[in-house]
Amino acid sequence: RRRRCGQTTTPQTHSSLRQMASLQVLLRSTRNTLLRRSNTRQCILSNITASSRTSSASAPVAVVVVGQRFFSDGVIPGVGKGKTSTGLVGLAVDHDAIPKMITKYNALLLKAQEMPPTAQYRINVEKICNHRIAAATAHPDDPEKVEELCNCGQVEELVQQADDEMVVMEMYLKNRWWEIVKPVEVELDPTFAEDGGHGDVEWDSTKA
Repeated sequence: RRRRCGQTTTPQTHSSLRQMASLQVLLRSTRNTLLRRSNTRQCILSNITASSRTSSASAPVAVVVVGQRFFSDGVIPGVGKGKTSTGLVGLAVDHDAIPKMITKYNALLLKAQEMPPTAQYRINVEKICNHRIAAATAHPDDPEKVEELCNCGQVEELVQQADDEMVVMEMYLKNRWWEIVKPVEVELDPTFAEDGGHGDVEWDSTKA
């Protein structure tokens, strides 16, 4: 032990003093960082206010602050061009999904012409393809609207569905399955039967 100015110091005391000094340095660094971020945000808000005052006749500019980055082109995080994830494992965001939809579903329509026009599979595929092409053509810059009209997943999923349908169609054409599917006449007898259509079976609840 050493004595200084009538005080007794120990190794434990020195360790505590060093920890306190390190903590003070960390607190000062954190405070300075927060002050810098606050000043940056105040500067951005001031610029937005000044811009809106000087250009009141023009449309306001949307600014989105994300951490240290901000965008002034009207991009909204998670929507349209601001979409960063589909939420589905293995399916990445595709901002060109709508043009791909139009191309792929037109390819399906062209491929379907190899089947007879009376084939029910061709009829069903053509209805789906025409509907999705119309939705994508009418709203080329609005994937959310296309998804709402098609009601069968995200635009990325719609592109994948077109690829999957092409695989099925090639198999259908290779095996000429429309020749196997034959129309069936369904017999319908709407006459009312007192026994409920169970024949001569009589139900006795007392023998249950």
